[in-house]
Amino acid sequence: MYPTLTLYIDGQFMEAGARQTLAVTDPATLERLGDLPCATVQDLDSALSAAERAFVQWRNASPMDRSAVLRKTAELLRSRVEVIAHGITRDNGKPLADARAEVLNSAEHVEWHAEECRRIYGRVVPSRDPRVRQMVIREPVGVCVAFSPWNFPLSQAIKKVSAAIGAGCTLILKGPEESPSAIVEMARAFHDAGLPPGVFNVVFGHPAEISKHLIESPVVRQVSFTGSVPVGKQLAALAGQHMKRVCMELGGHSPVLVFDDADVDAAAALLARMKTRNAGQVCVSPSRLFVQAGVYDRFVARFVDTIESVQVGNGLEPQSQMGPLIHDRRLQAVRELVDDATRAGGRLLTGGARMGDGGHFFLPTVIADVPAHARIMSEEPFGPVASVVKFDSTELALRLANSVPYGLASYVFTESHKTATQVMNGLEVGMVNINHSGMAHPELPFGGVKDSGIGSEGGTETFDGFLVTKMVTQI
Repeated sequence: MYPTLTLYIDGQFMEAGARQTLAVTDPATLERLGDLPCATVQDLDSALSAAERAFVQWRNASPMDRSAVLRKTAELLRSRVEVIAHGITRDNGKPLADARAEVLNSAEHVEWHAEECRRIYGRVVPSRDPRVRQMVIREPVGVCVAFSPWNFPLSQAIKKVSAAIGAGCTLILKGPEESPSAIVEMARAFHDAGLPPGVFNVVFGHPAEISKHLIESPVVRQVSFTGSVPVGKQLAALAGQHMKRVCMELGGHSPVLVFDDADVDAAAALLARMKTRNAGQVCVSPSRLFVQAGVYDRFVARFVDTIESVQVGNGLEPQSQMGPLIHDRRLQAVRELVDDATRAGGRLLTGGARMGDGGHFFLPTVIADVPAHARIMSEEPFGPVASVVKFDSTELALRLANSVPYGLASYVFTESHKTATQVMNGLEVGMVNINHSGMAHPELPFGGVKDSGIGSEGGTETFDGFLVTKMVTQI
């Protein structure tokens, strides 16, 4: 059963009632799943007031108490994995196995934050005057607002929520209207874990109206956003007008560098799996594949073979390895990029078309020899489309990889330590993966540079966006 969709404000789950609603549909079947209540201005003000009141107490709560709530929440998420995962598959489309993995990974993030929030330390700075003690203290920033996307509806949101709550902040989360069920279930887990009313609040509705109202509120001190570069820039500009701190995890257009000495079969197999994960709707999805001339033909053949073997279908079907795109707008955007690339001279090797007419399915697609002026070489496809280009020298590979304003993730395949070091140092990205992919762990920072964002989530930096530094001197 698909869950009843609600808001969550001041410890209360609030159904639609007289509120305006948005239809939530299954992207695989186009079935209407439910009606999502849109928060009114009064709802937003209630959430702001609740978060402001709760902060007075929560900021002073023992780190051990905050840790206990987070640990209980992680336990509840694990125990409810099947219910939450089915909801994700219904409104997001990803295969059920991937949805389960997302829930379990999210529980691990909550648990990790539960441990780390007990270790938010300050420091003592040696004084010039023996009568003076100098200290640096880290304190919660205050009421925060967060905006999370639909592609990983639980795991993207949980990183923000866990860090804010663990740091002693209170939070209002605007979840994704396209895929809201996991957000409601997350609120229920925190609620059942004993989180005090007002510490965590959930709203949905019209994104522009909600973001403007919340960011402009004098109650709010911090803004955290995961999503597209254009929207991120708009929110950062709005936050800047009001001197609000920001953490922005924005889009990517991940370059892949495959060198002549790489394990070609292993690289092709890994990249094909990653390219079709969540139908390519992943900010760190490998999108621009640069392959050295000596192994180009062999890599392309292996990559295409693996891509063509991927089973596309409804995520609830056990054999499905890739589900649909989230909505018709995404389907149209991907199709336009593919058509532009082929008109520009790229060779369509497989895919390139919609699959069937009963959902938003697009065939996994590979385009070879794509010219630099094709749109897909500078615009994030956010779909199951990979562009493959040949290169000769390491210097050219780096120049191609760094030629776009994005700088989130990258992938390198080589058996040469010298080449790996040169490329690692030369790539203008926040994350480099060499001969594998490993970016979803809570102990590692996740973030980009250039247009791909400001700040990181996870790792030892996990609480930085939710803490302020206070200097104290005492004589």
